[in-house]
Amino acid sequence: MSSFRLTKTRLFEGVWEGQLTYTGEGQMQPDIEVTHLERPVEGVELTETANGGVWTLRVQIPAEAIADGVQTFLIRDRREGTTLNSFALMSGDVLAYDIRAEMALLREELDMLKRAFRRHCLETT
Repeated sequence: MSSFRLTKTRLFEGVWEGQLTYTGEGQMQPDIEVTHLERPVEGVELTETANGGVWTLRVQIPAEAIADGVQTFLIRDRREGTTLNSFALMSGDVLAYDIRAEMALLREELDMLKRAFRRHCLETT
């Protein structure tokens, strides 16, 4: 288990942001790496806040990483080799198919409920 805890704060304008907190004893500087498809991501900023043991992590999502399907980014503590957090981007035809399938299922369930309600109304009158 890592001595750091990473909490996502937001994803805005292509930048993932989180707050990194040191939960161990003493003082330690974080050694963070962000990877996509097992390759390091450039544009990672780690800024210490006024509160001791708290940092703001900003990960610039590279344009070349935006593609169809699911793109997963891992944020790891390099020293301890543990994954602190991850985030994924989903886009393209795969996502559209999932939404269409879910909508079709919802429509079928709604039709079933409408038939049952109408039958109930006919039987009780």
